[in-house]
This record gives sequence, C-alpha cells and structure tokens, in this order.
Amino acid sequence: MSRPAIRFAPLTPDRIADFVRLFGPQGACYGCWCTYFRLPPKSREAMTAAEKRALMEERIRRGPPPGILGFDGESAIGWMQIGPRADIPEWNNPRRATTPLPDGPAGDPAVWAISCFFFARAVRGCGLSHDFVAAGIRFARTGGARLLEASPMDRAKRPGSTGLHVGSTSVFRRAGFREVARARPGRPLMRLVL
Repeated sequence: MSRPAIRFAPLTPDRIADFVRLFGPQGACYGCWCTYFRLPPKSREAMTAAEKRALMEERIRRGPPPGILGFDGESAIGWMQIGPRADIPEWNNPRRATTPLPDGPAGDPAVWAISCFFFARAVRGCGLSHDFVAAGIRFARTGGARLLEASPMDRAKRPGSTGLHVGSTSVFRRAGFREVARARPGRPLMRLVL
C-alpha cells in the first residue's frame, strides 16, 4: 500500500468511535485497549477486554487527550499514546527500561512520553511511525512539554512484531531523540528536549 496523507487529531471524546473502530472488536494487541502502561499487571490481567475498553473510554472522556489519532480521509488508521508520564504510571516503574531519570521526574507535568503505537493492518510497514512521531512532537509542544521521552526497541524478532508497539529506535533517532539511559538491552530511554 502507498503511504497515505495523514490528518492528525487529539483523541477527544467526540473521537471515541474512531478509536474503537481502529482497535476493532479485539481491542488491539490481545485486548489491551492501550491499558498496558496504565495498570499494574495483576489488575490488568484480571480485567476483561470489555472492562479495559470501558476504562480507556472513561479516561478519554475525562481528558486531556491521552494521545493522537491519524486519519486517512474519515478513517482512523493509527494511534499514538502520548502525554505526561504521570498519566501512564506503569511506564514509571523502577524495574522497566522506561524508569524516569532525576532530571525528568514522573510527577513533572512537563515531562511527556510516547509509550505506544497501533496501526491498522492495511498500513503497517508503510513508515507511518515517522509521521506520528513528528505530529507527537508538535502535540507535546502545544501541551507545554519540556521533555519528550520514549523507550523504543532497537530491533524486533520479526517485522510487524507486537513488541514494536513501543516503536523503533531508528524512528526516534531520525526525529532528533537522543539516548539518555539504557537499563535493558535493546531498549534505550530516548529523549527530545523541546
């Protein structure tokens, strides 16, 4: 498939139906509904996909937008979760590659993170994550972020791997992010100063 021209929009309550259509009946990534970094593992595993969906829909309604959707025409074709670190508490867990550094504390509302992506099957492999990261940088600046962080993968076991929901290191490097820590092999903590 050729690379579509994408229009980006924050995920606001009026776009919940677009988000749901994009994620499909299974809720993307085995029914995650983008709760992986929002809930402790035991809590998340005890929930049904429907409960995760309800939790995420409530988060969207509460605001501010927890990320951005990308549209090709009227159809949402991709999603990127982006916002203050405090909004995704499991991303701040000290046992993860994403552990916050002292100069970028999780409680600082100006320290943001890009934590995950999801793309419609038809557009996977088209290089859209580059466009999403560029749009995310603009979104973060508009939202008052001073630092934008990510913890992508250096390489996946196979193209299209579910693990790539965190993005690819090369995409972030190309967007100007620099590695600031590496607590786990293959998973740098990268940062862009805004």
